[in-house]
Amino acid sequence: MDLNLVKKLVKIATSSDISGLEIEENGFRVKIDKQAKTTQVISHPQYTEVASHHDISAKPVAEDKKPELEKADNHHEIKSPIVGTFYRAPAPDADPYVQVGDTVSVGTVLCIVEAMKLMNEIESDVSGKIIKILAENGKPVEYNQPLFLIEAS
Repeated sequence: MDLNLVKKLVKIATSSDISGLEIEENGFRVKIDKQAKTTQVISHPQYTEVASHHDISAKPVAEDKKPELEKADNHHEIKSPIVGTFYRAPAPDADPYVQVGDTVSVGTVLCIVEAMKLMNEIESDVSGKIIKILAENGKPVEYNQPLFLIEAS
C-alpha cells in the first residue's frame, strides 16, 4: 500500500466527521479509528503520609489545623504566581527576607521563586503581620500554592 495514500486517508479521516475508517488492499490493512477529543488534566501528586488501617482517624486532625488559621476574615494568603523553587533568602548565606511575626507592608519582598534560572521576587500585596510560612525553603512550589499567611492590618 502506498504511504502517500495512507497519509491522505489519515488527513481525510481527521478533517471529516467520520469516527473511523478501515481499508484493505493487496493483503495490507489500514484501520483509522478517530477518538473523541478530550481534555486531560494532569495534577502533580500531593505527598501525604499514608496512615495504617488502625490510625485512619488521626489523619483528619492534621488536616483541621490549617482551616483554624484561616477562619479570621483578616487573614490573607500570599500565593505563588508561578511554578518554581521557593527560597526564603536572596542567597544561601543571607538572612531570610521575613520571619514569622515580622510586620510587612505592600511591596515588601517576602521570598524568591526561581523558575527557569530566573529569580522572581514575590512581594506582599497587603500590609500586616506574618503568621505562618507555608512553603519549605529550597523546595518546589506549584502555581497558586499558598506561601505565606498574613494577618492583614
